[in-house]
Amino acid sequence: MQPAGTEIASRTSAVINEFVGLEGPLLPILHGLQEEFGFVPDESLPVIAKALNISNAEVHGVVTFYHDYRRHPAGRHVLKVCQAEACQSMGSDAVAARIKQLLGIGFHETTKDGSVTLEPIYCLGLCACAPAAMLDGEVIGRLDDDKLEEIAAEVRL
Repeated sequence: MQPAGTEIASRTSAVINEFVGLEGPLLPILHGLQEEFGFVPDESLPVIAKALNISNAEVHGVVTFYHDYRRHPAGRHVLKVCQAEACQSMGSDAVAARIKQLLGIGFHETTKDGSVTLEPIYCLGLCACAPAAMLDGEVIGRLDDDKLEEIAAEVRL
């Protein structure tokens, strides 16, 4: 369940106050909000813009430019499948297609039961073990059909 608008504004202000004194505080504020809520609520954007004396469009542009900022709550698990060149050369396209099929969702989507969010990522630094993924912050290399089925079963628990 998402917090109400006034609660979001209040919690957003607290995060802003924590980082507003830094040089270039926008990214730290957005990271703080992602940590606070698990995503960056749309209701936070005008609060940030006003506090930093920048336009709503500028804040929106930064949030939508960076792939790590979520616009909606993530599932209980977050699975990131590497789409960088090394992983692509080792079959990450097939891995992505298979995990999408197993979970019934595409990139940037969350299963209806809220169990998992699937996201692309562009290099986990695990190139020697490609194709690779990250599940809840833990990297997994040498993905194959068996590992993908294990992952799909694990996130559905």
